[in-house]
Amino acid sequence: MKNLLIASTSTLHGSGYLEYLLPELASHFKNCETIVFIPYARPGGISHEAYTEKVREAFASINLNVKGLHEFESATDAIRSAQGIFTGGGNTFLLVYQLYKNKVMDVLAEVLKNGTPYLGTSAGSNITGLTMQTTNDMPIIYPPSFQTLGMIPFNLNPHYLDADLQSKHMGETRETRIAEFHQFNNVPVLGLREGSWLEVKGDKITLKGALKARLFRANSEAEELETGSDLSFLRTL
Repeated sequence: MKNLLIASTSTLHGSGYLEYLLPELASHFKNCETIVFIPYARPGGISHEAYTEKVREAFASINLNVKGLHEFESATDAIRSAQGIFTGGGNTFLLVYQLYKNKVMDVLAEVLKNGTPYLGTSAGSNITGLTMQTTNDMPIIYPPSFQTLGMIPFNLNPHYLDADLQSKHMGETRETRIAEFHQFNNVPVLGLREGSWLEVKGDKITLKGALKARLFRANSEAEELETGSDLSFLRTL
């Protein structure tokens, strides 16, 4: 049975790394001693080693050990035997490139379908959707495919921002970008605001956190979903 937490962000303004999620993570990973961390997204170009250390410090506060995927001789064997898995944020293009390069994508999908507890934040959440095509990231490297894990029957737009009517910025809004996506794709897109996350238990998908999420579907008006909403109905679309 799938068991995932899919968060928009790792860090809220004014709080420490993963701090707002720690109570959830303590419960989510309660049967784990060690978490395998996938550092491939490398935010700001941080090294795998430095990124893993940052994550290790956060998980230490809930008495969990962390080992970076790059520390294993075989990435696929590490994923298959992992008690729990966390994929952090950064650049989704780089993350997906590395997952395919190291032959991890299919193995990761397999273990998540079988119930290995998973946490994704930002880029690590993007990859739980059907494709990575609604990421906000720059295409700094070209992955062999945009197809991702397919753990949820839609795509995500983490860090979703509403249009600021007071701003003088004349560029495209997130809503505009998603409308462009829907000119060529019918996949629903969930705009996940900061501090919100999805809880996936088997086939049930529940919106958690203090804020609403914004659901976009091709040829339909965008819809605001209240926290606590069940998004499992998207499987039938």
